[in-house]
Amino acid sequence: MLNIVLFGPPGAGKGTQSERLIEKYGLIHLSTGDVFRANIKGETELGTLAKSFMDKGQLVPDEVTINMLRSEVLNHPEAKGFIFDGFPRTNAQAEALDLFLKSIDTKISVMLALEVEEVELRERLKKRAEVSGRVDDANPEVIQNRINVYNNETAPVKTFYQNQGKFVAVNGIGSIDEITQRLFEEINKL
Repeated sequence: MLNIVLFGPPGAGKGTQSERLIEKYGLIHLSTGDVFRANIKGETELGTLAKSFMDKGQLVPDEVTINMLRSEVLNHPEAKGFIFDGFPRTNAQAEALDLFLKSIDTKISVMLALEVEEVELRERLKKRAEVSGRVDDANPEVIQNRINVYNNETAPVKTFYQNQGKFVAVNGIGSIDEITQRLFEEINKL
């Protein structure tokens, strides 16, 4: 089973690249952001709770996120593998994900980290707000807070996977096709 953690700051291109990896490798895409947005739109209890944190640019608590992802994985017993997009965001989540995957006799194959400069991230998020209407991408203060949260709370997760020999940095600057090709090359080395 091919299980990929697609990693990077907000605006790095994880969603765009996930679509291409799913198509090529037949993986199931698990994006915490998408699941949270669906719950927010559906006005579920989880959605309301998640929205209260997301509106401030904060991370949704680990327990809520982990239980949601566990349920999503178990809903796809036939999967060839998964792309975890936006998860894990903390070392506690990474440890919980490892324990859960071990319990179903699989593991993370690789963490692919899209690396993009902050100036570029801010520009990409601004453009995404114009195209998608995502209000969380339109507010410069929320954008900066999300980048700061990533740098302070999420970026340390790469050390977790470096220690397992599973971390691969990928240049996230260039055309979408160029970045996709870099990702394919790294996956094909596995």
